Amino acid sequence: MEYIRITNIGDPLFGKMHDLMKNVFPPEEVLDFQLWKEPLEDPGIRVFVAVHEEKVVGATEYRYYPDWNIAMTDFTIVGEAGLSIGRFLAQNRQRDLETLAKSNGKELFGMFAEIYNPYLSAEKHDFGGVQPMNPYVRREVLSHLGYKRLDFPYVHPSWQNDGEAVSGLDFCFMPQNDEVSQIPAELIVNFLTAYYSVLPKKPQEWLDMVENLKAKEKVTLLPL
Repeated sequence: MEYIRITNIGDPLFGKMHDLMKNVFPPEEVLDFQLWKEPLEDPGIRVFVAVHEEKVVGATEYRYYPDWNIAMTDFTIVGEAGLSIGRFLAQNRQRDLETLAKSNGKELFGMFAEIYNPYLSAEKHDFGGVQPMNPYVRREVLSHLGYKRLDFPYVHPSWQNDGEAVSGLDFCFMPQNDEVSQIPAELIVNFLTAYYSVLPKKPQEWLDMVENLKAKEKVTLLPL
């Protein structure tokens, strides 16, 4: 299996990856094909695919923020069962992030992720029928990796940029040091403000959430 970075919308592997995304994610979670041009060319956004026998069987997008010494996992896709794709992606991503942090003269503090919470909603999504992408399975795997839930109600702006709030997720953080039980609220505010700056239409629920975070000093990490 190969771990290959995509930096151009014209790369045939990107078309395969985008089809995979549409197969496993709800429409409001998938950025339109053409809107990927700038993100792929952004050196700070790292999009990699797992290629097995010339087929894209998995993908991950993440980024490292040197000013805050944290990372964000945008998504991880396992397209087939029985190939250890999740472990392959996680290990390669971790090695890459550790290298980026080291070049920044630091050890990585941790990584954010939005994680589906299927217990919050009766709505079901089959995620393309790919069982490893089942939200219950993914949530437990991410818990095993070390992700913890940040203690506040979470929504995010729809990636369709229609001003709608997307719920049904938890905002989580995986500290490199298991002894970390809280992180600064200011870090969360700064990160979310920067991360969603590309979407001009922010729902009021999201704006209220950010204002509530600004009033806090620390946010507790809870079991996932």
